[in-house]
Amino acid sequence: MKSRSFSVFGVLLASLIGVAVPSVALAETKIAVVDTERAVMESEDGLRAQATLKKLFDSKQHELDKKQEELVKEREDIEKQRDVLSKGALAKRADKWQRDMMQLQQKFVEYNQDIQKKQSELTQPVVQKTMNIIRRLATQEGVDVVVDKKAVPYVRSDLDLTDRVITMYNSGVGGEAAAPAGGAAAAPKGATPAPKGPTTMTPPVIAPPKTP
Repeated sequence: MKSRSFSVFGVLLASLIGVAVPSVALAETKIAVVDTERAVMESEDGLRAQATLKKLFDSKQHELDKKQEELVKEREDIEKQRDVLSKGALAKRADKWQRDMMQLQQKFVEYNQDIQKKQSELTQPVVQKTMNIIRRLATQEGVDVVVDKKAVPYVRSDLDLTDRVITMYNSGVGGEAAAPAGGAAAAPKGATPAPKGPTTMTPPVIAPPKTP
């Protein structure tokens, strides 16, 4: 019986130590947060990147919309000619319409790939520079861990470094610093915040013309 009591006491003691030690360590750790996406997108370079992407996006979307309108009119004209054209001529026009529609769908895919590629080209340097500034600011302030603000449900406002990061970026302070290996606030893999607004163009969807 004593052996059983000792065993239970040992388990309880181990569990208490397991909780207490991390708590002490956490109390000695200085933590801050940064809204990484806002820091990137509200920097001057981030705003310019968004403007460039929007211009490219609008241009390609306009081209797709124009071609789609042409195909809608073509389909309507084919429908009107059903009783005028021969079956062979009607089928020929319908086949051409289908090929044009497939080409438009392919353009839609290609244009979205172009947008994503351009987004990466424009924003990745801004992301890297922002991360360098976060590391420098964390070092200056003696911060041990910087967490993305979106990862926590609540944080005190005085622990939020986002505005300071944006100010440092726009003033040209610290962004050129080399990123230390294993430093605080390492950039997450694939971290390229999406620009505000639409990033995917509207796909062309048109009912095909009826054929005999």
